[in-house]
Amino acid sequence: MALHHSGKIVKCDQKVDITATFGSDLVLEGFTAIPNILLKVYSQVGISDFQMLLLIQLIRFHVEEREYYPSPQMLAEVMESEPARLERELQDLLDKEIIAVSQFYDCDHRVIFQGYDFEPLFSKISDIWAAIRAREIEESKKLLNSQELAPDMFDNKVTGLINCFEKEFGRPLSPIEVEQIEQWAAGADASLVVEALRRAVLGGKHNFKYINSILVEWKKNNIRTLDAVEQYDRDFHKRRAGLKKRCAGPGEVPAPEDSKTDSKKKAFIRTLYI
Repeated sequence: MALHHSGKIVKCDQKVDITATFGSDLVLEGFTAIPNILLKVYSQVGISDFQMLLLIQLIRFHVEEREYYPSPQMLAEVMESEPARLERELQDLLDKEIIAVSQFYDCDHRVIFQGYDFEPLFSKISDIWAAIRAREIEESKKLLNSQELAPDMFDNKVTGLINCFEKEFGRPLSPIEVEQIEQWAAGADASLVVEALRRAVLGGKHNFKYINSILVEWKKNNIRTLDAVEQYDRDFHKRRAGLKKRCAGPGEVPAPEDSKTDSKKKAFIRTLYI
């Protein structure tokens, strides 16, 4: 007749391989499963690190030893803490309604007994999980919507730039020029492309190569907005004014450029900062 043994079972064998015995006990003693989501969010419900370890021991007592209401003295045997502190920590968990003390019914022995109840803990954890999941779903919806709208927004952006260029150039753009505008639109804000066009027109430079040189200069200096362009212009003028003061002594007029190459270079730079 098969017997049910609820206590600890020890093998009756004098020839013991300690390593093998350890491996056997490691498996047969069982495991205490702790939900990962509990380990991730326990601090959000007001559980300290020490209290988390205490909860793990309470769960272990419940699962492994079928001890539903371990005393502070029993807990002190497996934790490096005094029973008095453990009693305070247990009371704190009860006060914060993280655990509760409830009555349980043993169907086999038909008895009612008292034990720690973990339902309040998992109720709080489920609320946090629900909030996290709701936020993730909302973020995923926004991402999907942005991906759905992105092609239309990009097409409208390119169309607006093409219309602007054709108006300033006074002619339809070629396919190559349209492709160039698409590349600019993909790498820069439309307002920057229009500003580069404006500077080119004011400088009498109606060509894409010149406009591209302006945008490349801004990109190289990490300029992404019109405000950044204006600040860059101000900094440029300050640097140029300071350079002139250093080059010219009191009452002196700065010397003219010595070569046509330098003159052309400076003229080009000036057009970038009209």
